[in-house]
Amino acid sequence: MAKSGRVGRYDNPYAVAEWHRPLPAGTQCEPLTLETPDRGIAHGWHYHRDKSDTVVMLMHPRANFSRHYCVPGLVDAGFGVLCVNSRWLNNDASLIHERVLLDVAEGVKWARAHYDRVVLLGNSGGGSLFTFYLSQALAPEGERLTHLATGDPFDLNAFEMPGADLMAYVAAHPGEGHYLLHAIDPSVTDEGDPLSCDPALDLFDPANGFAPPPEPSLYSDDFLVEYRAAQRARVERIDGVARQRLAQKNAARERARSGGSTADRRAATVTDFMLIYRTDADPRAISLALDPSDRDYGSLWGRRPDIINYGAVGFSRMVSPEAWLSTWSGTASQAEIARTGARLTLPALVVEYAGDNAIFPSDSQLIVDSIASTEITRKTLPGDHYGFPADVGRDGAVEEVIAWLGRMT
Repeated sequence: MAKSGRVGRYDNPYAVAEWHRPLPAGTQCEPLTLETPDRGIAHGWHYHRDKSDTVVMLMHPRANFSRHYCVPGLVDAGFGVLCVNSRWLNNDASLIHERVLLDVAEGVKWARAHYDRVVLLGNSGGGSLFTFYLSQALAPEGERLTHLATGDPFDLNAFEMPGADLMAYVAAHPGEGHYLLHAIDPSVTDEGDPLSCDPALDLFDPANGFAPPPEPSLYSDDFLVEYRAAQRARVERIDGVARQRLAQKNAARERARSGGSTADRRAATVTDFMLIYRTDADPRAISLALDPSDRDYGSLWGRRPDIINYGAVGFSRMVSPEAWLSTWSGTASQAEIARTGARLTLPALVVEYAGDNAIFPSDSQLIVDSIASTEITRKTLPGDHYGFPADVGRDGAVEEVIAWLGRMT
């Protein structure tokens, strides 16, 4: 965990989701290759010890969940666990959420073939991913999506997408687009200039209410209303840029099909990546009075968002136009729980960490309000986004999942 004086929150940010306890003695791990109908490859790890009729599946759109911290406790309780990494492991630059659903489907198919009861456990981005999947798996015949967020054809009705029996959320957010819509810096005036800034919208300007960290900042209601509206406006402007680039690419494809020039063929193939500067500027990270919880000062990335916002780390810093619209746009993505939750009728468990620096009480409430389940259990536990301190947050979350699964028999 974090050392005093560090900008970053964790000693090793690449290990934050990995287990903190060893696997129980006798645990077996079976590696799986999950090939999708569109020639993608996802990878799975099946952990089991005792014979069970229930498997818990964990997955994230791009993060490495092969050694997820929930695994040891679930195996020790007698459940099988299936961890899946998508084809876009550690890569959100070209991640298409609609296509990731085929990776999920292969995992669920395998689980269905080997267990009687399949539980989806969505941690962080896995929550919105699994909700998106179930919204399609449980759709009436012929009513699945037939297109990507870009408008390109992609008919999910053509694929086998088995359902699950239960859905659990642990520190889950309502969608990557929802997250970024609240974290993107609206003061950027020129998408090609990482230092461009409208002072009236600068979250880190003392004239607007910013205080030197770690003192909490205080913003007026008028500033926050203007700020949130400007965040949406910036996302919509980037949507427009993405669609313009795709239109140019599609026009070049049409010319290439008609015997166009070498330049047309190149323009039809190229991916014109987009740089999205400054994506760590959620007022809630530095004003603890907003969406109050037990969190400390700072964002998921660290204790100085005023510095990190201008650095290299952060979500959606470089993306293809397709990935932006499918995954990171809070106005265009089809993977938002606010849009997909209406078809989730399975019994659901929602576990939130009271000290989460990335997912706030209103986000968990949005999940509860959006899903159609008539049987929802909600629990709040101490801990930050990754469940630290582990013996309180992580272990407590696993205990809640185990107890809930026991009641769902």
